[in-house]
Amino acid sequence: MGRFAIKTPPQHVSWDDTLAVWKEADQIDLFESAWVFDHLYPIAGDPHGPVLEAWVTLTALARATSRIRVGTMVHGMHFRHPAVTAKMAATLDIVSGGRLNLGLGAGWFQTEVDAYGLELGTIKERMDRFEEGVEVIARLLSESSLDFEGEYYTFTDAHCEPKGTQRPRPPIAIGGGGERRTLRIVARWADIWDALRIEPDAWNHKNEVLLSHCEAVGRNADEITRSAHVFTPADADPKALADEAARLFSTGLDMAVFSLRAPFNPGMVQPLAEALQEI
Repeated sequence: MGRFAIKTPPQHVSWDDTLAVWKEADQIDLFESAWVFDHLYPIAGDPHGPVLEAWVTLTALARATSRIRVGTMVHGMHFRHPAVTAKMAATLDIVSGGRLNLGLGAGWFQTEVDAYGLELGTIKERMDRFEEGVEVIARLLSESSLDFEGEYYTFTDAHCEPKGTQRPRPPIAIGGGGERRTLRIVARWADIWDALRIEPDAWNHKNEVLLSHCEAVGRNADEITRSAHVFTPADADPKALADEAARLFSTGLDMAVFSLRAPFNPGMVQPLAEALQEI
């Protein structure tokens, strides 16, 4: 049997329902982790609808749970300076008792960027910034001091103290499937790679690309957990969701992330767990 997680994109939903889903999942050992997304606008439905900020939401959910690992899938590098991200991650790892998975992404949603006057840049620019950002965050979280000079970020004898609870740092999750840049960054820095929603044949191809990048950088690919999303409407049939996860696992995928659609239905978490136990 594979590994399982839930994701609650905080768009078009209430805090109370989000909290109820997480508390339910926290009581079910089958679910090893729970995630939120990091966007300032909803990415589905009415773009002017409600969306909760990721890190404040995640911190509150971490304190309301006791077992399940918590994370962002994924944090937008363009929203926050990586020094701020590293400090937030180290602090939340302490606050959560060492349960943080740090998800990182390059950013993509033009609507929210334009609305807030933020800089996303071309694909090359955002990937160059992302690659620098991932490196400096990983190093700030694990090294005593950092000197770094890049195109986007410069650090001089920079410290990030206190360090998080986990050693050498919280696991890094990277989402996306770009074969030339994203998967190369995964091979260098990630502990978890999420392929988002993907068909088994496409996942097999992407995984082969990742394996080649791992070989090129001298990384043991078995150190990287591979995950993918299973979209989960409130009225979804648990057996059908379990079957979709089983198809993904048959390709060699490690973890299925059940990404809930609004409105959240806390009552479906237990039936889903029961169906997954039959895989």
